[in-house]
Amino acid sequence: MPYNPDVHHRRSIRLKEYDYTQAGAYFVTIVTYQREPLFGEIVNGAMNLNPLGEIARCEWFKTAELRPYVDLYEDEFVVMPNHAHGIIWNNGHPIVRAERRSAPTDGIAENEKPHVDAGSLGAIVRAYKSAVTYAINAARQTRGMVVWQRNYYEHIIRNDADLNRIQNYIINNPLKWADDDLYG
Repeated sequence: MPYNPDVHHRRSIRLKEYDYTQAGAYFVTIVTYQREPLFGEIVNGAMNLNPLGEIARCEWFKTAELRPYVDLYEDEFVVMPNHAHGIIWNNGHPIVRAERRSAPTDGIAENEKPHVDAGSLGAIVRAYKSAVTYAINAARQTRGMVVWQRNYYEHIIRNDADLNRIQNYIINNPLKWADDDLYG
């Protein structure tokens, strides 16, 4: 279906007037297209990654290698069967802008694509999703297939109590899989 701005218009779920390039910690959840369980399975409360899950995990940490203004930590990230949760620490100084392949956006004219500021949370998540999509499609030989749902959930972490709650949520997510909103 060709892009129609009257039909395909989406409201932003981001905070208005908030500068997502500024230093801070951001909790993100990224979900697979149609919640397809691409990345493995939960067995006895632990996530067993399959090769596609390994791609999702590996690309997460490549993000920090390519962007020196981003810090990511092992205990603040989890790949689940159909989504990933992580905390992105953006120090607010995009020193190097790494270009990576972009996921297909067929049917959307270049001037109709949303603008994303370099170094912003949106740019970081977009690059991650694109890298995972590219690598998974190469592995499956399914060029152009959609891997992720559009958009992502984000939460700006504002204090230590919030950070601790989210860190515990991430660590315990595999144990609580059956209770997860994205389960099934």
